[in-house]
Amino acid sequence: MEKKDNFIEDKCFTLLEKAIHNEATDIHLVPMQDYYDVCFKKNSKLHQFDTYPPHLAARMISFYKFLSSLDISDKRKPQSGSFHKKIHGQNYSFRVSTIPSVHLRESVVIRLQKHDNIVGLDELCLDPIWAQHLLTAIQKRQGLILVTGPTGSGKTTTIYSLTAHCVNQLERHVITLEDPVENNHSHLLQIQVNEQSGMTYAAGLKAILRHSPDVIMIGEIRDAETAKTAVGASLTGHLVLTTVHAKDPEGCFFRLMDFGITAEELRQTIVCISSQRLIQQPNGQTKAIFEIVQGALLEKMADSIVNGEKVAVPPEIRLEAVMKKYLTDKRDFYE
Repeated sequence: MEKKDNFIEDKCFTLLEKAIHNEATDIHLVPMQDYYDVCFKKNSKLHQFDTYPPHLAARMISFYKFLSSLDISDKRKPQSGSFHKKIHGQNYSFRVSTIPSVHLRESVVIRLQKHDNIVGLDELCLDPIWAQHLLTAIQKRQGLILVTGPTGSGKTTTIYSLTAHCVNQLERHVITLEDPVENNHSHLLQIQVNEQSGMTYAAGLKAILRHSPDVIMIGEIRDAETAKTAVGASLTGHLVLTTVHAKDPEGCFFRLMDFGITAEELRQTIVCISSQRLIQQPNGQTKAIFEIVQGALLEKMADSIVNGEKVAVPPEIRLEAVMKKYLTDKRDFYE
């Protein structure tokens, strides 16, 4: 029995090592009719790595769930957790997410994150002007900075870059609230959301406000209570950085209104809305392109929304225009 367990353990850790070696951001274990597909995600594209028999994949999934403190016996509901491990001298976090499929087979995605892996804004932004705009926004002492875009567009990387600048350059006290903590950073006080124990986004945010932070980073605004607490925090002298799932800046504005925030509250609190995507350059490097709305343009956009008018954002700063400027092959644009 011990030999079987050791085999599964070795197989699981070897898979993680191979994913790291291949510079993958995610591992997908997807059940098919007679086998499991094992795929690595790199540059927002899935590449098949291997296939496993169902009985082997099931045992490996159970081991990953055990490491993540998930319920191994429950295969009927989605679960998410994380674990940490040092590989080749580097500390990594692995976020495990499971979802049930037919015949009680689970599909699993494992997100890989290296600890203290901060990408500077100059390195992240394809055009330096975007880094300057973001750094201008982060100088504010209070308000709401919103980063939006689809899954896999680099929002979390941008947020961590901004918080690192707040700590290292501006010498501010930063507290984060995340579900889960995707990337451990020694310079941040990071709080893990745990809804089973009552530590929701909204409850955690209220607790954080009692610890005198200068800057609060919220992993994502996903419900009305969190949105209202975030806006309240930005109105009481805090700078709040967060992500919202929306297509573009005005979509982000409307999304928060759907959560019950008034347009006037948003006009009083938002200092910057940044929408981004990732593109792959000819040299293979991945960079981010941005559509950033702030200052007078933000006020004009807010006024248009309040008055029910068409939002007039200069077409040259739209992501579609930026994409055409920098890309010759649209397949290199990561939606």
